[in-house]
Amino acid sequence: MTTSDDSAQPAPKAPAKDPWDLPDVSGLVVGVLGGTGPQGKGLAYRFARAGQKVILGSRAAERAQAAAEELNEHGLGIEGADNAECARRSDIVIVAVPWDGHGATLEALREDLAGKLVVDCVNPLGFDKKGAYALKPEEGSAAEQAAALLPDSRVTAAFHHLSAVLLADPEIDEIDTDVMVLGESRADTDAVQALAGRVPGMRGVFAGRLRNAHQVESLVANLISTNRRYKAHAGLRVTDV
Repeated sequence: MTTSDDSAQPAPKAPAKDPWDLPDVSGLVVGVLGGTGPQGKGLAYRFARAGQKVILGSRAAERAQAAAEELNEHGLGIEGADNAECARRSDIVIVAVPWDGHGATLEALREDLAGKLVVDCVNPLGFDKKGAYALKPEEGSAAEQAAALLPDSRVTAAFHHLSAVLLADPEIDEIDTDVMVLGESRADTDAVQALAGRVPGMRGVFAGRLRNAHQVESLVANLISTNRRYKAHAGLRVTDV
């Protein structure tokens, strides 16, 4: 005699998600805090050129607006605003401020960044006669400091290894590099990977949780040494993925 338990079949397993099946982020507004610096301005230029709506932020709205007008010579439609307005109006907010002002800036914007997907690309570095070297924040990394200061935000880390010179060069159509993306939520890292992939030549690659951000941030010191030796603008490629 066969019972209902005997005839029950195990539920089929859901197929594994394709790691390259990424969401459409083309309609999201990208804000760049520290958008008047070389890295922030270069990222704003590339994402706007790829078709994203971009708001460039600075401590002073006038500086942000002046930087946006400069970039808009290329017909990109970038807006400039103070950091708080930039944070409030954006869906994804990239933190590209100098390391010295990182903590104070984010602490002041905690409420404005609540609920936002925050992408920290800050590299804590020191410089001496021997060149660049990595600093170790008390929290472990700049990204972990951001996560501690922004408990109501979804903090990720990415865009650390990009050359500001290449990003800003209008003669360069493709940025030939991979972007290491770290975070606690796969949905959030997928969105950041997708954003990276909006830039021709660029690819976002998942690289672990935020506790591993220090190694990624620190690698910039090595790239600076490489660039000085070879007079280059080196990036990274991850093989076999």
